[in-house]
Amino acid sequence: MNLKQLTLEELKDLMSHFRETGMGMLELRDGETRLCLEARAPEMAPAPVVPAVPMSPAAVPAQPEPVLSERPQEPAGNVVKSPIVGTYYAAAAPDKPPFVQVGSRVRKGDILFIIESMKLMNEIQSEFDGEVTEILAENAQGVEYGQPILVIR
Repeated sequence: MNLKQLTLEELKDLMSHFRETGMGMLELRDGETRLCLEARAPEMAPAPVVPAVPMSPAAVPAQPEPVLSERPQEPAGNVVKSPIVGTYYAAAAPDKPPFVQVGSRVRKGDILFIIESMKLMNEIQSEFDGEVTEILAENAQGVEYGQPILVIR
């Protein structure tokens, strides 16, 4: 399939089939061209708007100051995220050494880890040159689409 020559009708058919089968994500590549479809849960209908009733200042109960939760900071460096939902594996097999460890030097194209999804082993390659500074996932852990896996500086 030549992704550059997909018609709008073919794309709609593909999206319809994607929705009907309940697939979570589909990624197609054709050379430099990439098509990525991701199913998202339908958004909830907004809550009905209730008109506000004005209250006198004396009737307004005192409210505590809102507690601002600290937003988790994004790790410094190039964050490599899971491109699909699946299971993260640091090595090609349980008896093999991990592809990378903290401190490993990597080059663009090096295999960083594997994500198993639907019985397929997907080798995830580095898009950056640098040093692995953090590994944020545990071996054999389930991961979500877009979940940070490791950091390269």
